[in-house]
Amino acid sequence: MNLPKQIVLASKSPRRKKLLKGIKVDFIVHPSDFEEKDTHLTPEELAMHNAIGKAQNVAHHYKNALIIGVDTVVAVGEHQIGKPKDREDAKRILRLLSGTTHKVISAICIIDSKTKKNVSGLETTLVTVDRLEESDIEAYINSGEGKDKAAGYAIQGLGSLFIKKIDGDYFNVVGLPIFLLRKLLKEFGIKSLL
Repeated sequence: MNLPKQIVLASKSPRRKKLLKGIKVDFIVHPSDFEEKDTHLTPEELAMHNAIGKAQNVAHHYKNALIIGVDTVVAVGEHQIGKPKDREDAKRILRLLSGTTHKVISAICIIDSKTKKNVSGLETTLVTVDRLEESDIEAYINSGEGKDKAAGYAIQGLGSLFIKKIDGDYFNVVGLPIFLLRKLLKEFGIKSLL
């Protein structure tokens, strides 16, 4: 692959890193220290605000690179769901998701640090969770898998046992909508990742 610029992932997420490696993108990781805040924004606006903030925060460190900022927000109805704060919060979140369909919204912002050109986009995936029994919730929390995950579960791991249906981009739920990323990279002249 012949890419014109260095690609920088402005995220410390091991899942995003693994997905980028999986499609053979040559990149480096530079985690953003942009501070995400709870706001009155819609889930879509919040994801975009955070993705842009992360990309901008890292862009000034590079003279000629493409900076990829990503943020994922999970929402059930009007409730925005972040990472569980502790064990009790994890239980609360899983009870809230039980028997419902929630939205996983990811925003990507890519900034060319040289030209300042930036493009961004949103991806939304609907995920339906089976009705969970208390024993399911307890066992899942004991596994430790959902500890640092938005909405307290990992679809690519044990959390998959509870997923009844998914409508949209699976990789979005993992943390990086690959199809959207490819589309946005085309805006910078990167026509193929193969």
